[in-house]
Formats: sequence, C-alpha cells, structure tokens
Amino acid sequence: EGVWKYEHLRQFCMELNGLAVKLQAECKPETCTQMTATEQWIFLCAAHKTPKECPAIDYTRHTLDGAACLLNSNKYFPSRVSIKESSVAKLGSVCRRVYRIFSHAYFHHRQIFDVFENESHLCRRFTVFVKKYKLMTKDNLIVPMLDGESGTESDA
Repeated sequence: EGVWKYEHLRQFCMELNGLAVKLQAECKPETCTQMTATEQWIFLCAAHKTPKECPAIDYTRHTLDGAACLLNSNKYFPSRVSIKESSVAKLGSVCRRVYRIFSHAYFHHRQIFDVFENESHLCRRFTVFVKKYKLMTKDNLIVPMLDGESGTESDA
C-alpha cells in the first residue's frame, strides 16, 4: 500500500505542474503576495530554513520542487518496489502542502482552476485519494467537491 500511495502522489505532483504553469499568467508576486486560500488560511512556505511567507506563485514552485526532491530522494525512497513505513509517513505532509495549491487556485483564480479541473479532474481525484488513505484530515479539505461528490465522504 505504501508503494501505491507513493506512486499516486508522484503522478499527482507531475500533473499539478500543469496547473502551476497556467497560474503563472495571473498569480503574480505583486498581486498574490501571500499563499492564502480563504481569509482564515495563510500558509507558510516550508522550503526555507525557517518556514516563512512567500508569494503564492513562489510557494507553488517551492512546494512542487520540494515534493519532487523528496519523492525522488534515494535517502527516503531508495526503491519504488518497497517503501519503509517511516518514508510513507512523510507523504501526508506533502499532500497537505500540495493541496494548498488547489485551494489557492480555487479561491483566488477560480476561472483557471475551473478550466484545469474540467480537463483533468485532478483536485477531485486528489481529494478522493487523500480521503481514502487518510493522508489529510477533512477540516483541511476546503475546496468544495460538487456534482454528487458529497457521497464520497462516507466512502472515505
């Protein structure tokens, strides 16, 4: 199951780069000075020695770069066939950070989010994934899933 989680997260991160590219058109350091979702959520970037505020587009780049570095690390993931439980435990924090990209896009760049989501269903698939494997708590899943998706909450 650890390998399954790992491989899916790698794939999600690769696909999420597509959203990051689309966001660059309007998510600028001057306009999105912080990584936020709703007014109650401001996220600190973990890519720095001490976590700090970053413009949203930088946070997005740092998070995807950091996820790629971790998921391709020979130290934590020397094999893609067998994964130690201590390495699997790191996947939850990657999921939380990656999900923040979805939430920022949804709440601040809705048109870009909607076009990307209608093509890829990536946020929906990611949400189902993290619920199924309990990689994130429901209170952190703040992007509404529509079109009958409310039923998946009981499936998770």
